[in-house]
Amino acid sequence: MTSPVWHPFTQHGLGEAIPQVVRADGAMLHLAGGGTLIDGISSWWVTTHGHCHPRIAAAIAAQAGLLDQLIFAGYTHEPAERVARGLIDIAPQKLGRDPLAHVFFSDSGSTAVEVALKMALGYWHNRAKDGLSSPRHRILVLEHGYHGDTIGAMSIGERGVYNAAWTPLLFDVGTIPFPAAGAEQKTLDALESACAQHPAAFIVEPLILGAGGMLLYSPAILREMAAICARHDVLFIADEVMTGWGRTGTLFACEQAGVVPDIMAVAKGITGGALPLAATLATSRIFDAHSSTDRSRLFYHSSSYTANAIACAAAAANLAIWREEDVLGRIAALSQGIEQRLGCLAQHPAFANPRQLGTIAAIDLIAKDAGYLSDLAPRLRAFFLENGLLLRPLGNTIYLLPPYCLDADQLDRIFALLSKAGDIFGIAP
Repeated sequence: MTSPVWHPFTQHGLGEAIPQVVRADGAMLHLAGGGTLIDGISSWWVTTHGHCHPRIAAAIAAQAGLLDQLIFAGYTHEPAERVARGLIDIAPQKLGRDPLAHVFFSDSGSTAVEVALKMALGYWHNRAKDGLSSPRHRILVLEHGYHGDTIGAMSIGERGVYNAAWTPLLFDVGTIPFPAAGAEQKTLDALESACAQHPAAFIVEPLILGAGGMLLYSPAILREMAAICARHDVLFIADEVMTGWGRTGTLFACEQAGVVPDIMAVAKGITGGALPLAATLATSRIFDAHSSTDRSRLFYHSSSYTANAIACAAAAANLAIWREEDVLGRIAALSQGIEQRLGCLAQHPAFANPRQLGTIAAIDLIAKDAGYLSDLAPRLRAFFLENGLLLRPLGNTIYLLPPYCLDADQLDRIFALLSKAGDIFGIAP
């Protein structure tokens, strides 16, 4: 019988296999019928410590029998308070810089980014009402960026086939060129010029652009971009949805540049990947611009499941794991293992441009048709699936973004399959 499910980023007309997963543990997915897959991308970048982590699962079970859901407009609960305090405690900090001090909960990376944009525009709107600033509406973005699939998030992301149908709904933005190696000054000059026109905010994925092709840039450039924004009083927004929770080698990518953003979006690994939850952190000046005896100035945003108590319990357990266990040690060991194997794979003549940041690794397969809409990526996905590995290449870019529990044998298996994929699908230069 045909399934009624409409899957995301899936062209059902191609009739590709859609495996049914019945359970998971650690880095492994177990399929109906008995097969297994190594989860090489943390089930779309969310699972950090491993699937069905016992501490997180226990917290979910305990909370489910105590308080499941509560309206969060004017009410609160202990798990949300605990998570908010925990997030503020671990957020990037810098002497002499206003810290991130307030937490607004939502339920996905896209909505966390939407909240960040609305916070920024609300800040300037209220300052203009008070006669403290001229109105500011323009958002600056980094070329090739991706921030989600809701309307605002699409507006500030790269335009292409994946959002062409909704172009009439998208608002105009100012695009700053990506700081490619050797062209960094062009980026900084463009940002300086754009900030001089008094935009509202500049949003970036710090250090690495995910869906844009796993493109890397240095902490020094991130630091200078934040400094340019500060000089011009342009709000600096860090989208740490993918980069947060240790993926880049530090808890948050901004730490590597010594940057404290005005607004920061986090999601994905906030619950260890167990349940949907997101948060947008802001400095006090953003919060204070909305706090008033005037009810028209309140922050008009919410969703029905804002700060769901069960999801917050999972997030609190995740924060406890970060506090009490050597997660960064596991990340360092995994990063080293990836680095060694990636160096060997880079010698394969069918691969080029190996790159790594923390536990994120990517390499480009040299192929005849490497475009985003070519049949290469589906063929690669099918090959990996047939051989017990979950990967989703971005065109000809094959990337790895695994949970931190991945062991050496599983790493060996992954890189052996990558090498075999080069033999089958690649062409030597």
